[in-house]
Amino acid sequence: MATCLVVANSLFRPPKPILPHKHLPLQPISSHSLPKSPLNSTFLKPHFSHSDSCRFRFIAPASLGETDASSDEPLPLVGEDSAAFDLGTQNIVSWVYFTIILGVVLFVLDVIWIDNSTGFGKAFIDAVSTLSDSHEIVMLALILIFATVHSGLASFRDMGEKHLGKRAYRVLFAGVSLPLAVSTVVYFINHRYDGVQLWQLQNGPGVHQLVWLSNFISFFFLYPSTFNLLEVAAVDQPKVHLWETGIMRITRHPQMVGQVIWCLAHTIWIGNSVAVAASVGLIGHHLFGVWNGDRRLAIRHGEAFEVVKKRTSIIPFAAILDGRQKLPKDYYKEFIRLPYLAITAMTLGAYFLHPVMQAASFRLHW
Repeated sequence: MATCLVVANSLFRPPKPILPHKHLPLQPISSHSLPKSPLNSTFLKPHFSHSDSCRFRFIAPASLGETDASSDEPLPLVGEDSAAFDLGTQNIVSWVYFTIILGVVLFVLDVIWIDNSTGFGKAFIDAVSTLSDSHEIVMLALILIFATVHSGLASFRDMGEKHLGKRAYRVLFAGVSLPLAVSTVVYFINHRYDGVQLWQLQNGPGVHQLVWLSNFISFFFLYPSTFNLLEVAAVDQPKVHLWETGIMRITRHPQMVGQVIWCLAHTIWIGNSVAVAASVGLIGHHLFGVWNGDRRLAIRHGEAFEVVKKRTSIIPFAAILDGRQKLPKDYYKEFIRLPYLAITAMTLGAYFLHPVMQAASFRLHW
C-alpha cells in the first residue's frame, strides 16, 4: 500500500552566532517529532518551497493512522482507485473468455435451475413454501437462506482459497449464490402484490418521480468490486480490494446504502406486507454485511484499512461533513468513468424492460 505522507511544518532558519566561551546545551529530541516507525527511504527528504526567503521543509512519513485535519488538501491514497478502467490496458482475449464464460453460466443456470422441465428452481421454491402459507414468511426464509450462504462463503473465503485456489473458490461462490439470488428475485416479482395492503401512494403527486429517481440513484452505490467483471468471472485472479475513491468517499459501504434506498423506494411504491418483509430481510442482511465486511478487510489489510476507516464513514457524507474526508477539487471526475456510464445505461434499460422481466418471472410459476 502507498505510504501515507504528511508535510512537517517546522522550518529551518539560519543559526544565530554563538557567543564566545558559551556552549548551547543539547536539546533532547521529542519522541513526537519523529515517526515511530519510518516506512520508507523518503524520511527527511528535503523539499524546496517557493517563497521569498530560502526555507526548507521536510516530508516525513507519518504513521498510517495520522491525518492532517488542518489541511484542505486530500491526503495521499492508501487504498485503490475505484471504478478505474483503461481501455488501453485491456486484453481482448480476456474479454473473449469472459463472454464465453458468461454464456456458459447463463446456459447452465437455465438448464439446472430456471427451466421448470429440467431445473431444480421450482422444487426449491416449493420446498421453502412448505414452511408457511404466508408469502411474507417465505420471502424472509428465501432471503435468510441466500444471506447465510452468501455471507457464509464470503466469511470462509481465506480458508477456501487456501485449499481450492482463488479461481475455483470464486466459481463455487458464484455457482451457489447465483441460483439462490435468482429464486429470491423471481419470488419477489411474482408475489409482490400478494400481501396485506398497508398504504396506497402510487397516485400521489410526485411519488412516481421520487421512486424512479431513488431507484436510479441506488445503483450508483454498487460496491466497486462489482465493476471488476473479469475478476467476478474468475478470468482474472480474484482479489480482496481496499477501495478508497469514488463512491467510497461518500460511504464506506455503498452496497448497503444502495440497498436501503432501493428497498425504501419499492416499499413506498408497493405499500404492502410482502414488500415490507423483503425490505426488512434485505436491509438486515446488508447491515450484517457492514460489520462482516469491515472485519474481513481489517484481517486482510490491517493498518491500511484502519486508515481508510478513519477517512470514511458508514453513514453517507458523514466523513465529508466532519472533515475526515478531503474531497479533491476534481472529485466529479471519479464518476465520469466507463463503469458508471455502463451503470447508467443498464439502469435505464432495466426500467424499460420491467414488463419483460415480470412476464418472464410469471411464466415460471414460482
